[in-house]
Amino acid sequence: MDTTSQHRAYAVPADMQSGDNFDDIRPYRSDEVPAVLQQLLQDSEFQAIVAYIAQLTQQQPDALAQAISQCRSTEDFQFGIVYPFLQQLIARAATSISANFSAVAPADTQTVPCGYTFVSNHRDIVLDSAFLSFLLHDHGMKTVEIAIGDNLLIRPWIKNLVRVNKSFIVQRALTMRQMLVASAKMSRYMHYAVTEKHENLWIAQREGRAKDSDDRTQESVLKMLAIGGDLRNLHIVPLSITYEYDPCDHLKAQEFQLKRDNPDFKKSPQDDLDNMRTGIFGPKGKIHYHAAPPLNDWIETLPPTISKNDFFPAVAQRIDQQIHSHYHLYPGNYVAADMLRQSTAFSHRYTAQQAQTFKDYLASKLQLVTLPHPDIPFLTERMLTMYANPVFNQQQALA
Repeated sequence: MDTTSQHRAYAVPADMQSGDNFDDIRPYRSDEVPAVLQQLLQDSEFQAIVAYIAQLTQQQPDALAQAISQCRSTEDFQFGIVYPFLQQLIARAATSISANFSAVAPADTQTVPCGYTFVSNHRDIVLDSAFLSFLLHDHGMKTVEIAIGDNLLIRPWIKNLVRVNKSFIVQRALTMRQMLVASAKMSRYMHYAVTEKHENLWIAQREGRAKDSDDRTQESVLKMLAIGGDLRNLHIVPLSITYEYDPCDHLKAQEFQLKRDNPDFKKSPQDDLDNMRTGIFGPKGKIHYHAAPPLNDWIETLPPTISKNDFFPAVAQRIDQQIHSHYHLYPGNYVAADMLRQSTAFSHRYTAQQAQTFKDYLASKLQLVTLPHPDIPFLTERMLTMYANPVFNQQQALA
């Protein structure tokens, strides 16, 4: 390993290492898909999901179930079932979706690039990665394998479904020693997936969503990625995701009040399900994804003798700067920034009608809060902050 590489990887004590058997965390292989889908189709909760998707896509439930049962590979499932569903979902729940992948897309569309690790801000539990795969496919690129926390896999059928759809499992709620072993295993898997399987990967820049939209990369995520080898081998791509509207904004604000009023408050599995359902089917307005150039060339500019204590903060800061500077902001973001600071600093970014539209939207979402004693000024401030923080962060990133 060269001098620069020694600061890009962490070693794990020998007694904590294990053979590279990733069967408990990896996505299902295509040869495993038919049996897993047959098992899914026997589950009553999954049958209800099939019925809903059939209604959304104007199909008969039996016909959709039959189509699922005939899938013989991951590709069959993604492009025969998931992709058409996302097309219908976008038509119903979004006004547009766009992407700028010029920093990673091939000049020759017949040459399929692979082996990027997209590290993004995190808005929606399910759709951030789903829309990324949808957009990459439309740009002639491979879909992503998705890092998903096992805390969200609260039903056996959910775990099976996400693994059919190219998800690998992030194990949580472990002891410190177990966490180190699990992190090392996942890191080795990610390096294997990129360098040997030539897959694209997606992982959020932090554990969980930034509910106030102040997107900051956790150094612990980068340190985990480095356990399995040189970070440059992962070809990390900072990815900006922006939704015009967040369907879960009122739920996030509600959670802020619950935690304020009861510091011991913890979300229930049902809360996670409600967030997933609302995030998937709620209105999102315009959606945009922007991929920045991979970090490799930038990493090469760092001093060869940089210490780990300086290296990981520097990489985290670089990812944040790239994500923030490439936000695709909307009038509502600027209206929220001015409302929050009681100013007109961004009034040139929106019309009076656009300001009124956002205020009406805000009022309608506050009416959806189900708390017995909603603190409307506090909830309003929390929602304004969610929409304003991307503006403030982009200002700083571009300064």
